[in-house]
Amino acid sequence: MPAITVDDITVLPRIPAPDPVLARQRPVEGVTVAPKGYEGEGFPVRRAFAGVDLADLDPFVHLDQMGEVEYAPGEPKGTPWHPHRGFETVTYMIDGVFEHADSNGGGGVITNGDTQWMTAGAGILHIEKPPEWLVASGGLFHGFQLWVNLPAAQKFAAPRYQDIRASEVALASTPDGGALVRVIAGDVAGMAGPGTTYTPMTLVHATLSPGARLSIPWRADYNALAYVMAGFGTVGATLPGGSEPVPVQTGQLTVFGAGNSLTISALPPGRQESRSPNLDVLILGGRPIREPVAWMGPFVMNTRAEVMQAMADYQAGRLGTIPAIHGAPTTIQER
Repeated sequence: MPAITVDDITVLPRIPAPDPVLARQRPVEGVTVAPKGYEGEGFPVRRAFAGVDLADLDPFVHLDQMGEVEYAPGEPKGTPWHPHRGFETVTYMIDGVFEHADSNGGGGVITNGDTQWMTAGAGILHIEKPPEWLVASGGLFHGFQLWVNLPAAQKFAAPRYQDIRASEVALASTPDGGALVRVIAGDVAGMAGPGTTYTPMTLVHATLSPGARLSIPWRADYNALAYVMAGFGTVGATLPGGSEPVPVQTGQLTVFGAGNSLTISALPPGRQESRSPNLDVLILGGRPIREPVAWMGPFVMNTRAEVMQAMADYQAGRLGTIPAIHGAPTTIQER
């Protein structure tokens, strides 16, 4: 799982363990299994948030693990042109290559460890697809797309695009060097990620060596979620009253309860699968918006009337037009 790595983890800044006196460990509220499905033109996904109450996810609404899949020549797939309004899409690429273009002039190519952060805001059309050379050759494809809700006051913000290179991500390790922590957005113990967000939030990719333990501070006013990309481990710490760490594995999402720190541990050597010897986890959380959510396909608004207006605006061409890009598809798919 390439993403961004370092040759010598011992040279990185260390994230100190939470103060044992002040730390309030977040308990595990629940663990769910992501069902498998297909998106766009038919690429496989795991719906990481399926079965979880939106109140527990707030300010997030959707998370897809795209792949992991090894495509044969001619098989790589993406999504046709489609609209969005009222939220942000965050695409984090781990393996493979993905191209993005949108009606606001944003666009770029992301590969191992890169992130595309698109604010749909008032409305935008965009396309995500593998480059033509990758379609011809085939190859490994693995990434994530997160949807971050916007509060009512910012749902009609001007669309914008952020191209975050892997080299810009803040890197740190645990005190013993057992875990590599990549901060993509937000702040962890003073380590700030490069992503600029409307909704206050933190997004982290952590890789834990077999037997390693990650215990980090987490803002008490944020919710806390952890999705296992690969490997086996436990979430939570032993708490007064008998609460014990809960086992987790690839494709499972943990919802944490209230507190100001959280703990994740990797199972020891011999208990990890050979294909994924480490425990890789996406850790995310944000300040809940606590507003009504009206969601239909590519539109995330506050009321049904706003969703219907978004559809009408899209059909009338007010969400943008497809730019003249050589070789780009010229049809729009309603999602």
